[in-house]
Amino acid sequence: MTAADTTAPTRAGAEAPRAVAAVARGGWWGMAGSVANAVFSFLLVGLFTRAVGADGSGVVFTGVALFTILSNTCKLGADAGLIRFVPRDLALDDGRSVPDLLRMAVLPAALVSTAAAAPLLLSSTVARLLLPQLPPADAVSLVRLFGVFLPVTTVGMVLLGATRAYGTVVPFVAVEQIGKPVLRLLIALPVAFLLPSLTALASAWLLPALAGAVAAWFTLRRCRAARGPTAPAAGGTVSWRTFWGFAAPRAVSSVFDISAVWVGVILLSAMATAGEAGVYTAIGRVVTAGTLLQLAVRLAVAPEVSRLLALGEEPEAHSLHRVSTCWIVLFSWPLFALLAAFPGTFLSAFGPEFVRGAPALVVLCAASMVNVAVGNAQTVLLMAGRSSWHLAVTAVAFTVQLTVGVLAVPAWGVLGAAASWGAAIVVENLAAALLIRWRLGFPTVDRGYVTALGVALTVCVVLGAARTREGDTPSGLAVGMALGMCVFAISLWRYRTSLRVNELAGVLRRRAA
Repeated sequence: MTAADTTAPTRAGAEAPRAVAAVARGGWWGMAGSVANAVFSFLLVGLFTRAVGADGSGVVFTGVALFTILSNTCKLGADAGLIRFVPRDLALDDGRSVPDLLRMAVLPAALVSTAAAAPLLLSSTVARLLLPQLPPADAVSLVRLFGVFLPVTTVGMVLLGATRAYGTVVPFVAVEQIGKPVLRLLIALPVAFLLPSLTALASAWLLPALAGAVAAWFTLRRCRAARGPTAPAAGGTVSWRTFWGFAAPRAVSSVFDISAVWVGVILLSAMATAGEAGVYTAIGRVVTAGTLLQLAVRLAVAPEVSRLLALGEEPEAHSLHRVSTCWIVLFSWPLFALLAAFPGTFLSAFGPEFVRGAPALVVLCAASMVNVAVGNAQTVLLMAGRSSWHLAVTAVAFTVQLTVGVLAVPAWGVLGAAASWGAAIVVENLAAALLIRWRLGFPTVDRGYVTALGVALTVCVVLGAARTREGDTPSGLAVGMALGMCVFAISLWRYRTSLRVNELAGVLRRRAA
């Protein structure tokens, strides 16, 4: 047995609790940000729909959909590249190659986003095709506004990815999940009451991107300063070819990822009505709120998995995936069951015309339960360096979504768009789960997972009983929430050891102290 072999068990014993604790800490921060993001995004969509109706909000969010797809495309996967390679460099080479990595990531993203903004600013074709229901001059003005903000938003998102690579989710949470949603609502409130035009509301959504990019730059500087000065790397430990060999497939798969969320809005706007696009946007906000815990855990899991795999600690990376998946299922399944049991009550918060989207919300809740059931399987694929596998999975899923959407949206409207997205969610997540299990050896199911699933299913049964007795009404929702929370709390206490809830609570107590 070599010296490295004799020290491995000791290090493994230390790495596992450290990784779980890091994910728990990051998960708490991420959860706080996710809740804030959900609340303020929900309020913003409600404000837009109340100010300009389903048709007007559908127009604005069609522009938001185009902007979001383009900004995530123009990142070129650079943020994922930083999250993968910076932790490895910090662990193995004391961060000497970080400046080179930042240059590799930021400069191409800035150039591509500037080039992508040019057609939006100089041509009217995109505006006429995307927003045929508006007068041409109004459509062009709205699309040009989004083009102005595209480069700075893209660069800011790449810089935020770099801060996550330093093992902290606080900057990302503060900027992307709290800062931007809060600023959008604060700016939109007076606009909605004093000048409720489409261009003004779009400006309220876009302006916080400037503040976000500046904040991302300052926080990245603080992260690097806290790490301390390092000697310049002799040629860098990661070449451009290595970096972009990983990032390029992720760049394409990120297009599929973000398009899956927003392509339904675009299809409805182009093939149905702006009103249906507005209803679908509201449904998307509600469903996204249910996946925010998964996102919160993902933010913390990604750099930890990359670090553990770089150190050769595969068993600890496997354990981390199982624990994080257990937590995601435990807390997310009851939430989706609640949304599926009372869809009309939740959507009525946006206005009576949005209740017609209840069947679509049920479809997406069912698909999202498959999503959270496999945990962050796609994150594991990426952090294991299998960005080409991830690309293949997302490409197949997006093809399914687009095919079903083109066929179903003209006939079923909002329900067709939801069915297409739901099919893509199921295909993508099941494929990713099978790949990490059979090709990478990452098991998902253990005693804790089975217990979490049992607790979640019990809560689902209670919520279903409340819906059957009281109907899809506010009183039914109140009864279901009360009974569900009681059952959930009792189960959480009873099975706290197998669910590893004590570790979550311990991290929370230490943070409070």
